[in-house]
Amino acid sequence: MGNSNKLGFWVLTALVVGNMVGSGIFMLPRSLSEAASPGGVILAWLLTGIGVLMIALVFGNLTIRKPNLTGGPQIYAKELFKPESGVSILSGFMASWGYWIGNVAGNVAIITTFAGYLSTFFPILTSQADWITIGGYTLKVGNGLTFIVCTVLLWGTHLIILRGLESAGKLNLAATAAKVTGFLLFIIVGLFTFDKTNIMPMVDTRISDTGQTFGLMSQVNNAALVTLWAFLGVESAVVFASRAKRKVDVKRATIVGLFIALGIYIGISTLVMGMLDQNTLIHSEKPLIDAIQAVMGPIGGKVLAAIGLVSLFGSTIGWVMLSAEVPYQAAKQGLFLPAFLKENKKGLPIFSLVLTNGIAQIFIFSTVSKSISGAFDFIITIATLAYLVPYFIASVYQFKLVIKGESYNNLKSRMIDGSIAAVATIYSVWVIISGTSDLKTFILGIVLLSSGIFFYGPLKKKRAKNELEKELLSA
Repeated sequence: MGNSNKLGFWVLTALVVGNMVGSGIFMLPRSLSEAASPGGVILAWLLTGIGVLMIALVFGNLTIRKPNLTGGPQIYAKELFKPESGVSILSGFMASWGYWIGNVAGNVAIITTFAGYLSTFFPILTSQADWITIGGYTLKVGNGLTFIVCTVLLWGTHLIILRGLESAGKLNLAATAAKVTGFLLFIIVGLFTFDKTNIMPMVDTRISDTGQTFGLMSQVNNAALVTLWAFLGVESAVVFASRAKRKVDVKRATIVGLFIALGIYIGISTLVMGMLDQNTLIHSEKPLIDAIQAVMGPIGGKVLAAIGLVSLFGSTIGWVMLSAEVPYQAAKQGLFLPAFLKENKKGLPIFSLVLTNGIAQIFIFSTVSKSISGAFDFIITIATLAYLVPYFIASVYQFKLVIKGESYNNLKSRMIDGSIAAVATIYSVWVIISGTSDLKTFILGIVLLSSGIFFYGPLKKKRAKNELEKELLSA
């Protein structure tokens, strides 16, 4: 790989911040207010921040201690079992499959949010007027145009990445710098316009669509899956570890990026709750813009929308890069079909990029029948559940290294890393249990992960064929 495709500390940090502070910052204030009262939201942020910090430290430790294992947290699944055994390959494949689908869904969530903020300039994107009727189905104007916008953004980003990984990374860096600047300005405005009456009472019950009442801790459990969505992408630098100029930059970029994102998320989500009353916030399609418009009028809303579009465009680049890199790196580890190893002249995983965006296009069809916020909620549920398994696996693998003492020279380091792995594991299990407590969500998660079985057969046959060829050559 040429040096032009090697990534430095700031580009890696931008990937971490850009991928975490993507669609979540724009849409989560609404989703969280629906799930929990202000007190529950703040508590969920704090618990999630601690949990994700432990997971980030696990990623950083594994990158340094196991530099040969690159491509993302799902790669560690096969290392939990006997090398090259059937269960090792199957676990590695299933974790890679779930993580890949989660990445694709995450990318689509950002793209649909882009369309939502574009509606500030083009309100027709939310029009519910009838457009086309086919049989018993009527396509609304807004849904149809949103689908077109999302499709153009997806494949336009595809073409940008084909020009080169480093240039795409630098473009993402510029967009990330613009978004951080914009969010800091929002925080300053929010500090001067915060109305504490909007967050009162701090602790209140929430009632579901079925009439079920949720207390504080139940609200925190409900919000746990939503707040974790905000931090998906914390492992972005880890995924690109093999393309980093220096391995130590991967851990540094992960930690620095996490703290930047955590500050932005807690600051903005809290301020939005003080700028809009709870009812308005819960029903908002673009909460940040509605909040700034309530203070500065339409002009302020348009300025923020423009910053949001730049931010989401940069995040789309980062997530498409990440989504294509995952199966490519998995194939290098023998966990995906060799076809995913195909590169173009610039060293980009062209087959993986095309197939990844093709699957993303299928997800984008959800915008045809759902509102922008409805499509967002549907997609983040899929994505977050898909991510939790690889996060859990990485934490358990760290435990395995600590127990065996592999790559450790002293007891103190083992105890510290063991404590970190313990908290990361407990946090992952808690969110998995909270996120799948709803039967529909649980079934959705099982279907998502089990769907990979259909693709495991060809991989198993290919590996068997390769093993047979090796035996014949050695005979």
